[in-house]
Amino acid sequence: MENYLNLEKLSNDLKNLFQNQHQNENENENENESYFDFQIICEQNKTSFKTHKSILSSRSQYFKSLFKSKMKEYQENKLILKDVSSSILSSILNYFYSGKIEINLENAIQILIFSSKYLIDELIQFSSNFIKKNLQFETIIDILKLSESMNLNQLTDSCYQFISQNFEEFSKTSFFLELEENHLNSILSNDEIPINEFELFQSIIKWGKYKSNINQEMNKKEKEKLQKQISNIIDKIRFIHFSEQEFEDILKEDLIPKQISEKLTQFQKLQKQNDEKELNQFIEKENQNSLIFKTRFRLDSEIIQEKEHSKKLKEWINDNEFFSKMKKGYSAKRDGFNCKKWHDKVDNKGKTLVIIKTKDNFIFGGFTQIGWISGKDGEHIEDSNAFIFSLRNDKNDRKPEKFSIRKGKEKYAIQYFSSIWGPVFGKNGLDFCIGINLQPGDATFGRSYNLPKGINYDTDEAKNYLAGSLSEWVVDELETYFI
Repeated sequence: MENYLNLEKLSNDLKNLFQNQHQNENENENENESYFDFQIICEQNKTSFKTHKSILSSRSQYFKSLFKSKMKEYQENKLILKDVSSSILSSILNYFYSGKIEINLENAIQILIFSSKYLIDELIQFSSNFIKKNLQFETIIDILKLSESMNLNQLTDSCYQFISQNFEEFSKTSFFLELEENHLNSILSNDEIPINEFELFQSIIKWGKYKSNINQEMNKKEKEKLQKQISNIIDKIRFIHFSEQEFEDILKEDLIPKQISEKLTQFQKLQKQNDEKELNQFIEKENQNSLIFKTRFRLDSEIIQEKEHSKKLKEWINDNEFFSKMKKGYSAKRDGFNCKKWHDKVDNKGKTLVIIKTKDNFIFGGFTQIGWISGKDGEHIEDSNAFIFSLRNDKNDRKPEKFSIRKGKEKYAIQYFSSIWGPVFGKNGLDFCIGINLQPGDATFGRSYNLPKGINYDTDEAKNYLAGSLSEWVVDELETYFI
């Protein structure tokens, strides 16, 4: 027995059955009528489409329920649609018959609206995916509102993610001012917005003035009006990222509610007292009910694009001060693939995060509390809190993982070389190191840092774990963050 399958011919035959309904209509009117048992009329321009109940009911739950209920439309073999253009209706009916449809920037939203209303699950998925890939500032708010009204949670999440990731640029457009309060609440609750927090605060003030119709210098009455407008979102600003001068500026301007002003004043006072224990207790208590002292993880990174990766780094490092003050001090693509330039930027900075992406898409790196202290070449630097990590290892299908320094190896955490080596982790660089012109030196892995369970030191599995090979990997980008 042999089975044959020709879906392409089946698709074309069914498409022709639908598309040929108007061809030679006058010559074969009676014959054509016998092929179709239902009519859909587009009221906008009175265009009529002849179809088959069996096709409609098999492709849409809406039509299946309509025909099963034997309502008026079923009895009359006719349905009049008021909310769709003939071109969109024609495309969707073509899809019903052929399984093929062209989705583009002009029709994607209308296809999504029609598909959602008439319960065409596949087209909801297709059009949503297209829209997610082609989000633009000009249409993002309309799409966000539409997706919320239709309970399309994945599309809604994509809209919020798009705005969050592009917040700095988006906040400078007129479209930003059209956001609703609930939208801003959701956006500001995100722990990952790549923008300076004071600039974000200024954007919220601009939005509040626009919504309150304040166009000139503010008197006391207008300041109160502004405070009321932003009262439900201002507590999403992470004031912990503000500098001392920025604190003073906002308190002097009297733009935020008294309750928050008092908390910021208390925070400043504790900072000046240099009582780290009391300050941390204050922050921990406030974070139970508010976000104003909760840090945002603002990695301005070309490497870290997945939310899980940034979440893991924040969890592993677990240092509010680092996250509130860190900056990308070095990027190989921006500053040059050169070890001396790396040291010029990175040396003597204290806490340091190194992230590496290879040409084969491995992502790994390390963190040190001490950092690279300029001194004698070859000298190791002790750090009991240092660790290395792997974020992407598709070759071995591994999940993100952190590897702490091995007990008794703390004094070999990192190693300093002034010009011929960049970041070096482990004794003599034998966990991983980056050499001249920031190309790989070694990724032996496991001499000074713990290995994954089930992997032994000096095996091929250990040597290939971080970067895919011992030394035949190529750096695509290297980013370094410090305070």
